[in-house]
Amino acid sequence: MPETFRCRLEWTGATGGPLEGTAYSRDLDVQWEGLPTLPMSAAPAYKGDPTRLNPEQLFVASLSSCQALTYLFLAARSAVGLVTYVDDAEGSLSVVDGRMRMSSVTLRPTITLRPGADEAKALALVEKAHEGCFIANSVATKVTLAPRVQFRGT
Repeated sequence: MPETFRCRLEWTGATGGPLEGTAYSRDLDVQWEGLPTLPMSAAPAYKGDPTRLNPEQLFVASLSSCQALTYLFLAARSAVGLVTYVDDAEGSLSVVDGRMRMSSVTLRPTITLRPGADEAKALALVEKAHEGCFIANSVATKVTLAPRVQFRGT
C-alpha cells in the first residue's frame, strides 16, 4: 500500500479584501500534523519575503536530503567507514522549452571517511544512492552528482 504524506497550506494575504492586482502578500504557512509550521514565501525575485523559505529552496533541499539519507542507509549497510556527509547543493531556475522550471540541481556531497576506508566503494555508493533516491526518481529535473571524498585527519 502506498504511503501518504499530507500538509496544509494557508494563504491569508487578502486581509484588505479580495485579491486584485499584483500588490499582495506571497507569504504562506505550511503545516504538518504534530510538527512546527513552516513559513514560506515566493523567492525575493518574485516579490517574496527573503526571510522565509521558498519552494525553489525546498526543492533543492528535498533532493539533497533524500540523496543524503539514501547514502547514509547504504553506507551503514556496507560499513564504508563514513564519518561525515556534507552537501553544498545548488539549483537553477530558468526557462526551458518555453516554461519556467527548476532546470538543474547539482549535489556536491563531501564524504569524509575514516583513515584506510575504501574510497572507490564510497564513491560507488553515491550513484547507487541517487538511483534509489525517492525524490530524484520523482522529478524530471536533471540532477548532477559531484561528490568529493576526503579522509578524517587529511
